[in-house]
Amino acid sequence: MARSERGPVLRGLRAVAYAALPAELVVFALLLGGVRIPGAVLGVAELVMVVLLAAEAVVWVRLRRRGLTRREALVELVPERVLRLIGHELALMASLGRWVARRPHGTAGADGVFPHARDQAALMYGFAFVCLVETVGMSWLLAGLPVAHAVVLVLDVYTVLFVLGLHAASVTRPHVLAGGRLRVRQAAHVDVDVPLERVAAVRRENRFTHGKADGELNLAVGSQTSVTLELSAPVDVVGLLGGVRRVSVVRLHADDPKALYEAVRDAVTPGRTAPSPGRDPLPTA
Repeated sequence: MARSERGPVLRGLRAVAYAALPAELVVFALLLGGVRIPGAVLGVAELVMVVLLAAEAVVWVRLRRRGLTRREALVELVPERVLRLIGHELALMASLGRWVARRPHGTAGADGVFPHARDQAALMYGFAFVCLVETVGMSWLLAGLPVAHAVVLVLDVYTVLFVLGLHAASVTRPHVLAGGRLRVRQAAHVDVDVPLERVAAVRRENRFTHGKADGELNLAVGSQTSVTLELSAPVDVVGLLGGVRRVSVVRLHADDPKALYEAVRDAVTPGRTAPSPGRDPLPTA
């Protein structure tokens, strides 16, 4: 049903959106910069946006009537990569609220919760402080240019919030053991369910260097991983932009790697937690 709608109408709407939205941003920037734009140009620009939004609303209703969910209808109208980027930004901002309220994400009914953000805290706070100093410095340098000052101030403040949001997402999204699955996460961009029946080996293994290799997922915190999972069958990992790859080795970190290792070891069949031939496990203490 969605395929028939993804014909000339949707292609035309997307083409207009790709042209109109950047043009609207250019007009907005020119207005902020004090450039006088003829009223006729502004009128045409606003008319195009109104018609575009109205047309997308009509298509939205048609897609919903054909049985698509809200998200499926939205994906038909907006490219999935754009939706994923917007969703990621919103998740970071929401994580700030969760961090302040001390409300972790996805931990209800968990058998085990394993935070993993402690070893990156100093680095993230350092980045945030540098961004804050840059904000103050740019505000002083641009004090005589009110328009430029306002634009740069908004961008700088958002950068500070973005950095803090990355850390907040890591704090509020710990690794979670529940329902026969280990939910492995990193900030708001990695979220992988690992069925425990696929865990062929679990080891405590401190690593500080991680090369890129097919079939491996390295979720380093402060350039470190401390627990390695070898899987009997690969799991799918969805990237930030929607790309999917299959991995059979997962390396991750936890503030208490011993607790994570022991929880996974005890949750799977003891006979399947032995390491691969030729690779000895590190001591658990």
